Amino acid sequence: MQLKVFLTGPTGYIGGAVADALLSAGHSVVGLARSDEAARRLTAKGIIPFHGDLNSPANLAKAAVESDGVIHAGTTNDGRIDQEAVRAMLDALRGSSKPFLYTSGIWVLGDTGGKIADETWPANPAALVAWRPEVEQLVLAAAPSGIRSIVIRPGIVYGHGGGIPADFVKSARETGAARYVGTGENHWPLVHVEDLADLYCCALENATPGTLIHATDGSAYRVREIAEAASFGAGAGGRTESWPLEEARQALGAYADALVLDQLVSSAWRKPPACEGAKRSFALLDDLRNGSYAQ
Repeated sequence: MQLKVFLTGPTGYIGGAVADALLSAGHSVVGLARSDEAARRLTAKGIIPFHGDLNSPANLAKAAVESDGVIHAGTTNDGRIDQEAVRAMLDALRGSSKPFLYTSGIWVLGDTGGKIADETWPANPAALVAWRPEVEQLVLAAAPSGIRSIVIRPGIVYGHGGGIPADFVKSARETGAARYVGTGENHWPLVHVEDLADLYCCALENATPGTLIHATDGSAYRVREIAEAASFGAGAGGRTESWPLEEARQALGAYADALVLDQLVSSAWRKPPACEGAKRSFALLDDLRNGSYAQ
């Protein structure tokens, strides 16, 4: 069944991939556009632009009402603004049975201490995303009011030369060594951006109200290994450099503490058979050495 989906963040890394997946699945996409240039870019991809931003709750509510479902993949990284935007769209959808997908992230879990965290793991968010669990609960609590509300927590997203792993490539090309924060012994749970986008489509069509999903591929490389692979791909011969956490905090603030989380993450949610298919992606280390990130 073709759906008209309102998508926030359609020009972003995750949102752009989700838009492509929705279009490939036969859905129509209405994308939030903050500028005329963004609107032109969306139109060129076959996306219907909806002028506005996340600071305009009334506009977001209007777009939500006019859609068959909402995927919220954008954020201002301001908890108050994000919560008001989510609340406005949820209020507009009450009693409609329409899907609402909210994008959170695995950093809300905190450090998992060498244990594997599934969706039952209690939230212990990094300071950078301390506001997200409250918004997650707002979304999940809307399920009894006639909204098919779903929360997706992506792992570290990679692919097409983008995401956080691209920072390792950049530092390797600029300084001759891929720089990582801390010891590099911590693990990152991962997901390829195309596989993540496919999961959004599957959840949009199939997930039940009040579902929480960890979007990871089951791998968990040590950060030092990731940086080394990025260094090889960037032509720096595998050279890496540790950036002491205290120094990184001076430049990156709370983002530095999120980067040193040691996390092992799994998902109890299973795609229905109709959504299963072969992954189309490189594994991260291969992608860094020889794929979309390579020199």
